[in-house]
Amino acid sequence: MTDSPSPTDPESRRPAETETNASAGGALADSMAAAARRAGFSPAAEGEPISGHALMAAMGGVRGVVEAVLPGLVFLVAYTLTRDLVPALVASVAIGVVFFVLRLAKKQTVTQAVGGLVGIGISAVLALLTGRAEDFYLPGFWTNGVYGAVLLVSALIGWPLIGVGVGYLMGEQLAWRSDPSKRRVFAILTFMWAGLFILRLAVQLPLYYAGNIEWLGATKLLMGIPLYAPLLVLSWLMVRSVYAATAGANPKTPTTD
Repeated sequence: MTDSPSPTDPESRRPAETETNASAGGALADSMAAAARRAGFSPAAEGEPISGHALMAAMGGVRGVVEAVLPGLVFLVAYTLTRDLVPALVASVAIGVVFFVLRLAKKQTVTQAVGGLVGIGISAVLALLTGRAEDFYLPGFWTNGVYGAVLLVSALIGWPLIGVGVGYLMGEQLAWRSDPSKRRVFAILTFMWAGLFILRLAVQLPLYYAGNIEWLGATKLLMGIPLYAPLLVLSWLMVRSVYAATAGANPKTPTTD
């Protein structure tokens, strides 16, 4: 009579552990690929031509751009004209609510609108609690600081997050780490994106501490999409270039019957 494996036997646990690890690995791949898509790298991975349409789509379309810009612009204009914090905050939050309701009414995805509305709400609450209009911009400092720090550290330790995300999006997972050209390009891109977030802090924090609301709001708008879009296009070009060079250097060997 052969002994059946015990539940505590390492051999009996191995298939379950393998399945769990594979599931976790698949979830990681999906999440990293999704992060790369949200960052706007999907057109580059899919070979879509660089165009105004592709760039606009990567930024969420015309509506996505408007949803990202208009609440902050409304707050800045309203506060500049009235010097009254409450009406400016109400106007900004109302814009976010309108975008959310419009998406619901048209049965469109509300993820971006919800994220924007939550961000506006947190900004408004902070400004109301302190009574300082400049505190409306505090959440932006936190996100820029976190993104900048995480990207910078990832590049410094040799695991640039741009490479991790694009690698999963391109379906090669972490194979790019064995290619010096790809590692170099992804490190450069990650440093550049980290630099964007750090530059925002370097310019805007002094204005925040000086209480200069007009210039703080203006620089936040000017250092948003107007800087994000060119850097995204440059990133597309560099990603496509390195993958095209790799494909040219390693052509498929023709098969013979």
